[in-house]
Amino acid sequence: MTGMIDLRSDTVTRPTDAMWAAMQEATLGDDTVEGDATVQALEQEAAALLGKEDALFVCSGTMGNVLATLVHANRGGEAVLDQHAHMANSEGGGVSRLAGLFCRTIASHRGEMDLDLLSDNVRGGYSRYGEPTAMVAIETSHNAAGGCVQGLDYFSRVAGIARERGAAVHLDGARLFNAAVALGVEAREIALHGDSVTFCLSKGLSAPMGSVLLGSREFIERARTLRRTIGGGLRQAGIMAAAGLVALRTMPAKLADDHRRTLMLWERLRENTRVETDRPAPQTNILRLAVPDGRAEDHARWLATRGVAVRASGRQAMRLVIHRHIDDTAIDTVSNAFEALPG
Repeated sequence: MTGMIDLRSDTVTRPTDAMWAAMQEATLGDDTVEGDATVQALEQEAAALLGKEDALFVCSGTMGNVLATLVHANRGGEAVLDQHAHMANSEGGGVSRLAGLFCRTIASHRGEMDLDLLSDNVRGGYSRYGEPTAMVAIETSHNAAGGCVQGLDYFSRVAGIARERGAAVHLDGARLFNAAVALGVEAREIALHGDSVTFCLSKGLSAPMGSVLLGSREFIERARTLRRTIGGGLRQAGIMAAAGLVALRTMPAKLADDHRRTLMLWERLRENTRVETDRPAPQTNILRLAVPDGRAEDHARWLATRGVAVRASGRQAMRLVIHRHIDDTAIDTVSNAFEALPG
């Protein structure tokens, strides 16, 4: 969408000049044979940054989440997720289709599961009705909840409930660094609550592809084998890992600008009569809009004629995601386009 202000997702971000340069100069090897030195450097740096023993470079966050599930659980077991989790709704059913698990979903609000319901539904042992819960997953920041970030106490309490019953905790941190910026903490302070963690390099961090899965050495050893099983073995992956290293080193500090601009747009759209903004204000870089007249798809098509690309979610909702290609001038343009929406 050349020339468009593209707010459909932060996955549309393109590599920075420094990433392109690093990709051209990367030291390469076969990551599935003797290893790729640049991939290894990314894995080691990510593990050190998040306080985990080891890490694995994977093609996508979805692949990382599936691998975590495969390691933590046996087929026929159970995973507990919140009802709006990306893993439960937007990853092709991988938890069930590939890992063979039953997904038990828990009612949630703004990305937080009801902890009483969670406690009631995490099974601590075998019964005549089923197997114990193998894994509890947490997502932060929470995509479907408009980029909401749960507090550290919430992570601690969920982890406590899971571990008390012998279940592993997986943290789906596709936008983990956005969450850390919103909470004003280091990413490792969130990551410590997960036995395994994924984060994405190709969203707000702006690398062209890839995610990182982290955990103990034993966990990552098993995940590395299973990565090949599901077709995720990579050859000269250092080209992509080089961009990932630059992303990890340079982009988290810039995410606050995306959050500031998201809040700026939210404030501009609060008085718009065609859409309704979420309350309270957005915490990160995702803005959800309700469309009471049921014409979200029509409005999205009209906005595209004005050079603004947004994602309609059915008839009554839109999602806008701010990223490094959106500056203050673009926010003005988007706001003006929404003001001009036809009745």
